[in-house]
Amino acid sequence: MFRSIHPYDQSVVGEFALMTARDVETKLANASHAFASWKRTTFAHRAECMLRVAALLRQNKDAYARVITLEMGKVLSESYEEVEKSAGACEYFALQAERLLADQPMLTEARRTVVAYQPTGAILAIMPWNFPFWQVIRFAAPALMAGNVALLKHAPNVTQCSLLLENIFQQAGFPDGVFQSLVIDTDLVETIIQADIVHGVALTGSERAGSSVAALAGKHIKKSVLELGGSDPFIVLADADVEKAAAVAVQSRMRNAGQSCISGKRIIVVKEISEAFIAKFTDVVEALVQGDPFDAATTTGPLARIDLAVALEKQLTASINRGAVLQTGGGRAGSNFKPTLLTGIKPGMPAFDEETFGPVAGVITAGSEQEAIDLANATRYGLGASVWTRDIERGERVAREIESGSVFVNSIMRSDVRLPFGGTKKSGYGREMSELGLKEFMNAKVISVM
Repeated sequence: MFRSIHPYDQSVVGEFALMTARDVETKLANASHAFASWKRTTFAHRAECMLRVAALLRQNKDAYARVITLEMGKVLSESYEEVEKSAGACEYFALQAERLLADQPMLTEARRTVVAYQPTGAILAIMPWNFPFWQVIRFAAPALMAGNVALLKHAPNVTQCSLLLENIFQQAGFPDGVFQSLVIDTDLVETIIQADIVHGVALTGSERAGSSVAALAGKHIKKSVLELGGSDPFIVLADADVEKAAAVAVQSRMRNAGQSCISGKRIIVVKEISEAFIAKFTDVVEALVQGDPFDAATTTGPLARIDLAVALEKQLTASINRGAVLQTGGGRAGSNFKPTLLTGIKPGMPAFDEETFGPVAGVITAGSEQEAIDLANATRYGLGASVWTRDIERGERVAREIESGSVFVNSIMRSDVRLPFGGTKKSGYGREMSELGLKEFMNAKVISVM
């Protein structure tokens, strides 16, 4: 049995029976049957269905947003934004997939040679709880528009979201078996991966989960795409707009109660402006209101589970014990964690070395631009980054030095369906979204006519 627990007050809001191995066999058979016909449908038909998904998301936004907030605790306004962003992704891939997957002509000695992009089968998506609609839609929209079918293993604490998504795709006219939600524990994951109909695995989650799933995928010769943790640097150079950079740094770090892989977790500030930056950052953090995510006055909801809050508290305490300074915040009550700022962060502290998944920001002081770059790269992760400077050429030059999947200059790091999304080093491999993500689980077939 999976239980959904509202993080703010720990009330049980749903209970869901786990599927059996036989249930999973039926789901796999459904996926195989569905793929045989779905792969032959036209882009126009797929787009019609996908646009209906977007319409349903918008029509029922209030209900869906409330379920997101109820199950994982983000403030209601952020849940609305998530549903809207999901609808936009459906529209983008509905309208662009045919163009992006068009045959690619190649110049050879043959009369005609093309690279044709063809679907491969069922793709298993193992998705996290922090963006329970967006993470799924950004996988499913391109996968289904490409002619593949989807199997979703969602995080246990957002099972109601998982089942709602399956229902949305059914209402939109997708045939049975094209999108299926699997209410299963991890013990059945290998059974799914090894099935003949499954041709790939997309996982967003922890480094540990990614390593385990990648090993299973490799064992069964299945492709995997992994989007794992991040300890993203937010670099503020000496000539930056300090007030704007500080405000955006708080937004980046504290959105979704700090539970975002691409939030700015290590705030690296050049020494000559560090005092002014910290003062402004502190003011903005102290203006945040942690509390009931359904209350319009709340800016920061609870963490999604108590164990996550406890783990973050341990990282905070260990960092302070090793010399970090608690500038503001630091209190915890259940899953409710007060927005926190640490200064004096250095390598060797959990706030520097590890991913802190919650509303704890750490400011690191750098003596120069080069030291800021070196500190930014002194991590096992490489997902996203931000660089702040008034000199645009300087910003781009520094961005090219950062070991990361994305770097945004004078802007918050964010995901965009038009751009490839993914990381390097221990943040994973492969890309989601954009043309690159659309083609990750396609067969690039050469057709040569002499």
